[in-house]
Amino acid sequence: MAETMKMRATMEGDVVDVKVLIQHPMDTGLMKDAKTDKLIPAHFINQVIATLNGKTVLDAQWGVGIAKNPFIGFRIKGGKPGDKVGVNAVDNLGTKFDGEVVVA
Repeated sequence: MAETMKMRATMEGDVVDVKVLIQHPMDTGLMKDAKTDKLIPAHFINQVIATLNGKTVLDAQWGVGIAKNPFIGFRIKGGKPGDKVGVNAVDNLGTKFDGEVVVA
């Protein structure tokens, strides 16, 4: 299975700059399949949680308005090289995605 989450965390001055790309279709449930003319069922990420060394630093609730293969970038104060940044995501079908990266 292909990697579904790509992550990078680097120090920029005194903050950690985190970038995450999640491979996901992010279907709204409003589009029709071109071949069958039937609605494609909704399938989207609805929660993203980021942690720094196990402590939650971001808790985002998403909906159908996010594009396919979503990218999220955020900055964390108080980090240092060697810290671990984790990202967990869950979609509306219960599929879980997670990744972890060490701050460089």
